Parts: sequence; C-alpha cells; structure tokens
Amino acid sequence: MRGLIVILTALLGGISQANDLQARIDAADSGATIEVQPGVYGPIKTDKPIHLVGRDWPVIDGGGKSDCVVLVGGNSSISGFVIRNSGDDLDRESTGLRVIGKGATIEGNQFENVLFGIDLKSAADCVIRGNHIGSMSLDIARRGDALRLFRSDNCLIENNTIEDGRDALIWYSNKVVIRGNVSRRNRYGFHTMYANDVTIEGNDISDNSVGIYLMYGRNFTIRNNRLHKNRGPSGYGLGLKEIDAYTIHDNLFSGNRVGLYIDGSPMRRKANKAFIENNVIASNDIGLTMLPAVKGNRVGGNTMSDNVEQVAVLGRGALEGNDFTGNFWGDYAGYDANHDGVGDQPYASRKLFESLIDKEPKLRLMLFSPAHDAVEFIGRAIPSIQPEPKFTDARPLMRPAAIHTLAPAAVPRYTMPFAALALLGAPALIAAALFVRFRFLTQRRSSLTPIGACA
Repeated sequence: MRGLIVILTALLGGISQANDLQARIDAADSGATIEVQPGVYGPIKTDKPIHLVGRDWPVIDGGGKSDCVVLVGGNSSISGFVIRNSGDDLDRESTGLRVIGKGATIEGNQFENVLFGIDLKSAADCVIRGNHIGSMSLDIARRGDALRLFRSDNCLIENNTIEDGRDALIWYSNKVVIRGNVSRRNRYGFHTMYANDVTIEGNDISDNSVGIYLMYGRNFTIRNNRLHKNRGPSGYGLGLKEIDAYTIHDNLFSGNRVGLYIDGSPMRRKANKAFIENNVIASNDIGLTMLPAVKGNRVGGNTMSDNVEQVAVLGRGALEGNDFTGNFWGDYAGYDANHDGVGDQPYASRKLFESLIDKEPKLRLMLFSPAHDAVEFIGRAIPSIQPEPKFTDARPLMRPAAIHTLAPAAVPRYTMPFAALALLGAPALIAAALFVRFRFLTQRRSSLTPIGACA
C-alpha cells in the first residue's frame, strides 16, 4: 500500500508540474513576464501577450500528440526553453512552436524531435533569433518544415541553426531579412515563393539538397553567403525561378552540383536590374546553368574556376541577351600583352564535349573517360566542327576578383586559416613537385650511357 501511495504521489506531482505553467499563463496579466525554472512542462497555449523566460533550460514537452507551444495574440516572446516531442501527423501539421499574431520574439530556444519547427501564420514583425531547430528522425519528405512563414511581413530570421529538417519556407511574406544562419542537411536551405523585398545575407548553407531557391517574386538581395556541398538530385547552390530585380554579389558557391541555376529570370527585362557580380563560383560540377531563353542578366566580376563545366545551357541555343563581361575564367588560355589585367583575346565557351552534354545530359557519365578526351582532341584538331560559342566574355580578367569577407561565424576558427593556406599553398606545392620530377628525369637521362658510346 505504501509503495502504491508513493507511485501515485509521483504521478500526481508530475501532472501538477506539467500543468503548472499553463495555469500560471492563464492567471497572468496581459504583458506579464513569467520566469520558468528547470522542469518538464506540458503543452501550452497563450491567448494574450506574455513573455516566457526559461532559466536553466526548462522543457516544454508536447507528449507526441500535437503542438508544443501556441502563441496567440501579439507581442509575446519566448526564450531559453527546450521544446520537444510534437505530434508526428503531417495532416495536422504538428509544430514545436506556432505563432498566430504580430510582434512575437522567439529567441535562444532548442527544438528537438518536432515535426514542424517554427510556424508563423499572419504574424508580421516577428524576430526569430539564436534558436537551434532540429526535426524528427524520419524520411526527409515525411519531416515537416523547420521554419515556415506564411503572410508574415517584416520579419527577421537571424543567427539560427537549422538542421536535419525539410525546408525553411518564406511564402507570401514581404520585407524579410535572413541573416547569419546555418542551414545543413535539409531539403531546401531557404525557399521563397511569392515573396518580395527579401534580403539573404551572411548565411552558411551546406549539405542540403538545394541551398536557396527563389520563386515568383521581386527585389532580392543575396550577398556574403557561403553555399557549399548542396548535392541533392537538383543540387543547386542558388536557384532562380521567374523572379525580377535581384542582386547577387560577394557569395561563395563551391562543391555544389550546380553553383547557380537560372530559369526565366528576370521575367521583365525593361528597366530591370539582374546583377550577378563579384561571386566566387568554384569547384562545382557546373558553375552556372541557364535556360536558352534567359536574357537580361549582367554577369561580371565573378571568379569562375575549377568547375567541371563553367557554364551549361539546358537546351539548344546560345545565351544571347546576357552580358558576360569582365569575369575571371580558370580555363582561359589567352594572354595579357599590355599588362592591364584584361585578356587580349575574348573568352569563348565552345568545348565540343560540353555542347554534347548540354544536349544529352546522360553523356555526363563519360566525363574524363577516353571517349571524352578523344572528342575534345577532335574538336581542337578540326576547328570546323567546333560548336558556336555559348557566350563570349570580351574582357576576361587575368586574376580572380577580390570579394568581401564571407559570412557566418558558424565556421570554426581554424577552418579559414587552413583553407587560406591550402588555396595559396596548393599551386606552389604542385609546381614544386613538377619541378622536382622534371629535374629527376633530366638528371637520370644525363646519367645514362648513350647507345653506341661504349668504349
């Protein structure tokens, strides 16, 4: 009997603790601040402005049933909590934190084992800062969106870590700033649709299927981002789909299947800005992919280096109506006789095997094979069978362009020095190795007795 009493007391105590926070919220005045001590609490819902402050990581546990936290009403805030164990029903869109109302601040929380992470619905003027947003261990299509804004204007998404989720979506939301975030191992790092006046800057976006994808909007600024190793079935670092008025500058695209993909952008070419400038696009399978109908882009001051294919055209035709002037091309074979930093001959993209790949993508399987080498040899040996250039750069740069400091402090401190040493030292090491090899062979030949020189 005594043991039964102890068990019942423990259960009742747990239920009391779980329900205590909701009771305090219900009893609090509008605009009150509630400090929450360590413990495990049940799902909560507010109906008035409330400021929830967690001390030493109290836990709000959804019990695997539905939403963990719902903030209804404007000007609420929540910080310092572990929010975990939402329901796993995609039809109900079970969420770690749902906001319905303006002016919410969500700062410094950890989301664990939640289907959807943070969901804003008609919630303008919100701040989402310094959170760690995880997901459930499910197939990527079965996960919910780590972050979703729907009709939520003037929001700031800053310094969050978003990983192992599905997408971070910005839908029908204008004047959104996405700054200093880390996104990794998701399907889409950030995906906008019908959103205008969006700034995406200083983010580290890696190991996703697609880094950033922008669709059906206007007035985008994409700057100082690091987009690398986004290698899903599409594998774009940055994709543009029928958008207008964009400036893409000082970004690093590296290790992606496609660094930058452009489809139907800009939509309206008259009096429109479409600038792709001062980016480093390096070590991707394809640096830049465009559809033949794309026109009106100014592509200048970029460093295009060590991509398997610098620029691809998905379809037949050349990239007419785009300005490719003043870029550095790692495979440029020209010279600079007057030392003005600009090549004296235009850069023309007209490799025979590349043109075959653009028309028949399955031939990519043959890259670096003897067949590839044979086709390229024939193209060089018989200039008359070379394809027309995809585009020309009349003023190719002889040196890579400098770009501004690239984003996030999310990269460990030791990474950049070692990366810089690798970038600066690798050419020197290769040159030294080739020199030593050459000297060795030369000395070896000179030491051999020539035929017929026997005494």
